Amino acid sequence: QIKQRGNRLPPIDTIRKQVLERLILEKLQLEMAKKTGIRINDEMVNRVIANIASENRLSMDQFRQVLQKDGFKFSDFRENIRREVTISRLRKMRVENTINISEQEIDNFLSQSAKENSNDEEYHLSHILIATPEAATPKQIDAARAKAQKVVEDIKNGADFSQKAIAFSNDELALKGGDLGWRKAAQLPTLFTSLVSKMNKNDVEGPLHSASGFHIIKLLDKRSNAQKHIINQTMARHILIRPTEVLSREDARLKINRILQRIKNGKDFATMARASSDDKAAAAEGGSLGWVTPGTMVPAFEEEMNKLKPGEISKPFLTQFGWHIVQVLSRRKFDNTKQFQRSQAIKLIRKRKTEEAVQDWLRRLRAEAYVDYRTNK
Repeated sequence: QIKQRGNRLPPIDTIRKQVLERLILEKLQLEMAKKTGIRINDEMVNRVIANIASENRLSMDQFRQVLQKDGFKFSDFRENIRREVTISRLRKMRVENTINISEQEIDNFLSQSAKENSNDEEYHLSHILIATPEAATPKQIDAARAKAQKVVEDIKNGADFSQKAIAFSNDELALKGGDLGWRKAAQLPTLFTSLVSKMNKNDVEGPLHSASGFHIIKLLDKRSNAQKHIINQTMARHILIRPTEVLSREDARLKINRILQRIKNGKDFATMARASSDDKAAAAEGGSLGWVTPGTMVPAFEEEMNKLKPGEISKPFLTQFGWHIVQVLSRRKFDNTKQFQRSQAIKLIRKRKTEEAVQDWLRRLRAEAYVDYRTNK
């Protein structure tokens, strides 16, 4: 993988050290997951693998062939997926579920984005972390700072950033040359956000001190991503007949058919909705759902609604809630930019806070662990 990224292979001892640290962290997380009772069954693994194959537009047989061609045993790949899902579930339980985002944080992010246009800019960064232990002594901090300063000096004198990341970084992405990929400012650690907007391509900044240690960043590239978010909305109304203990699914189907027939015979849709629909909130408004945004209805409902032209009424169809008929009244294109930016802000803030929290959690996990090294060179 290092060769495929165009990076020159570092000394084997350097690779061994980085791989060993990754294996230690993986082992620690898997042991904690086991103690916590996290188990990933075969069905879950199969679903994940099927999704990977589908995303690559491959059948399972084709996917197996690709793995074999790339030198991977399918059984090994399955177990690797099981480990990844296990660790992901553990991190969600121990870290992600503890992340809270306040309305004030969202407002502050949007306000700052408006000032700096950081929501429209994406940055491609590489990163090196020279870590310090938890509750590090002044001597340990000074040693890490000196090491980071030497790395920065070497890079500014022509050393390859990715090589230095592979050789010295304590970050999880060290073996990828420290490549963070493309990210919006809100997805970056807060320590970096004030710097990246002022950096030019190939600029290097650091060392930057945080609780985790000393950071060095390089801006590989940046791009603008400004655009409006326009969505298709549908004005619709519906009638729901919900099966109950006294009304079977078949009887509910017959009832919705009778209602549809009465509407076809001239009865007013809104009047029938008020009198018969089990969606009481919509029924009070004549069955109106207002302007429906994509993704707000269950897939089965949305699929039937999207088949209709304005004015058309669907045939009865079944969802998890019961039997429906739906009428499309109108359609429009709607500028959803503000709502979209707010939802994106939540995602970006959560991602940034989660990544920072995961790094702190891993550092504590590693610091508390006793590791008996028995590797042979």
